[in-house]
Amino acid sequence: MTGTAWLRRRIEVARSSGDRGSETIAAAIVTPLLLVLLCLAIAGGRIVTSGAKIDAVAEDAARAASISRTYDSAQAEASGAAARSLADQGIHCASISTSVDTSGLAVPVGQVGTVTVTISCTVALSDLMLPGVPGTKTLTSRFTSVVDAYRSREG
Repeated sequence: MTGTAWLRRRIEVARSSGDRGSETIAAAIVTPLLLVLLCLAIAGGRIVTSGAKIDAVAEDAARAASISRTYDSAQAEASGAAARSLADQGIHCASISTSVDTSGLAVPVGQVGTVTVTISCTVALSDLMLPGVPGTKTLTSRFTSVVDAYRSREG
């Protein structure tokens, strides 16, 4: 067999070896898996971002409560600030709970007190991830703000 005939025979064997189309099959298997992985990464990022937004809401509510002079106004200010901050952040809660610990308002003038606000917001997963995803997730955050030691207080 001459060198050219041998080379032609090798090319024919390689073409008919049955490996044709294996790249297409591999791409058909791998592409959906990569798309699912990408969607999961985006969903995880959106959940983390929403958690950070709830942290900002708790911080705003705690600061508003710490500026108040009475227990009742601290509760009202914290709830109002939380509602405004949620609207600013673009978060739509199915249910929201605002808990305010105003024991720091009872300390005597000249001593430092704190006000702690806990925000719990239940959000539909279809708002966090992709439309049509069933279920809800409760995002909770707590923030403590210092009460000015030398401002007047009312019980």
